[in-house]
Amino acid sequence: MAYSSLAVFSLVFSHILPPILAFIAIILVITGVIDEKNDFTLFGIALFLIAALTPFLILPFFLS
Repeated sequence: MAYSSLAVFSLVFSHILPPILAFIAIILVITGVIDEKNDFTLFGIALFLIAALTPFLILPFFLS
């Protein structure tokens, strides 16, 4: 059974990529706070926001 590229694309950007980015972001925030590295903390927060907003910014353009 072949899946359409749109189905795979929407699955990747809604269910696969955001949790991976959010997990990496949480690790960066924890590392930045524990080691007192503000660069890691800020990068982790930015990456978490990107992970949270990516599905809402990218998917409407491709699914409409």
